[in-house]
Amino acid sequence: MLYAVFGALGLALLGLDQWFKHWITVNLPLGETQPFLPGFMQLRTVHNYGAAWSSFSGMRWLLVAVTCCIVVAVAVVLVRRVVRHPFGVAAGFLVISGGLGNIIDRVRLGYVVDMFDFQFINYPVFNIADCCIVCGCIMGAVYYLWLYEKYDKKGVSNGDPDAPTE
Repeated sequence: MLYAVFGALGLALLGLDQWFKHWITVNLPLGETQPFLPGFMQLRTVHNYGAAWSSFSGMRWLLVAVTCCIVVAVAVVLVRRVVRHPFGVAAGFLVISGGLGNIIDRVRLGYVVDMFDFQFINYPVFNIADCCIVCGCIMGAVYYLWLYEKYDKKGVSNGDPDAPTE
């Protein structure tokens, strides 16, 4: 049941990401801005041919291959039930959802459509898929540092404080 709920949430976020990228492309010309949260964030249509901070720009198929490997690795971890705690499962589905959102853009368009632009700091323009990836990675790190040992480590009885540890 847990996987179904987080899987549905992941699909919904993937759909929202793709819909919003389409909407921004149709309604806001490339490079133009529009207020979103005045003083905090604006919408700006950007085509990103690289990864974070435009690193690996122009290496479309390398980025597709690396992202596919990461998505498949996270999916394998989830399918094999290495991660069973809800926080870790949610992190995995967020990473998969965001990765797929950017893979779809790179394969279909040759670039990733970004649109959220902070006004109060100099930070790269980003999209919903990027938010999913970053939140999923942060949650994954929190899960691994504070929850994995207690709940999911092999040989530990799912959260039983009296279970022997290795």
